[in-house]
Amino acid sequence: MTYPLKDRVAVVTGSTAGIGLAIVRELARLGSFCVVNGRREERVRDIVAELGEEDVRGVAGDASDDAVVTRLLDTARDALGEPGREADLIIINAGRGLKGSVMDSDPAQWEEMVRTNLMGVARMIRASGNRMLAEIKRQHGDSPSAEKVLSRARDIIVIGSIVGKHVSPFSSMYGATKFGVHGLVEGARRELGPKGIRVTLIAPGFVTSEFQGVAGYDPKWYDGVVERIGPVLAPEDIARLIGFVVSQPPAVQIGDVVIRPVRQDYP
Repeated sequence: MTYPLKDRVAVVTGSTAGIGLAIVRELARLGSFCVVNGRREERVRDIVAELGEEDVRGVAGDASDDAVVTRLLDTARDALGEPGREADLIIINAGRGLKGSVMDSDPAQWEEMVRTNLMGVARMIRASGNRMLAEIKRQHGDSPSAEKVLSRARDIIVIGSIVGKHVSPFSSMYGATKFGVHGLVEGARRELGPKGIRVTLIAPGFVTSEFQGVAGYDPKWYDGVVERIGPVLAPEDIARLIGFVVSQPPAVQIGDVVIRPVRQDYP
């Protein structure tokens, strides 16, 4: 077994279940140290116990909150006892869905969804990106050469959604937040890429996880979708893709990936 992510330090938001948990397990398998996060403190503790404190730390809390973002990045910075070293592998996965369109979804849930899905992503991109840039400056000065900047991989990976690219009426409020996220990610890629930080968008199609229940989708409707287009993706499929993306040489970026079940025609 080789460990392509040995010496990498990762932060994974929303990582107590589903896609986020699968990502943590895959990154740990590939050799990365991980900081896990979720709102359920007992689940955070369970994952640390499962994977071992020598490889994992946990920070419970809402990843769209500035204080939690700071705690996550501070925990990653301090974990390995290397002064000044920041996390170099940020996976922004925390988010939630919502059944329905602008016409029939529950407006009482709109603000929380926008805060979690859009503002939380913006806060983590900004905070982690600034730390990475400051570390590059400390190590290599104000105008480092490309060779120096790319001597080490630094990644910000954001989990978007296929409905952020092809907005569908059955979830247009959720899709609108992901449409905004996709814009943030592309803007960050253009800004941070020339400075040596890879920014990648992953846009999954249908993935079976806790997501459907939290979003309020009708189980019979979802079962019908699975019957029509299945087998659908599993969280582990997304995790393997991310493992591949972040294992590329530092000068290679995979910037925008759609991953769907083979039989999914729409969206």
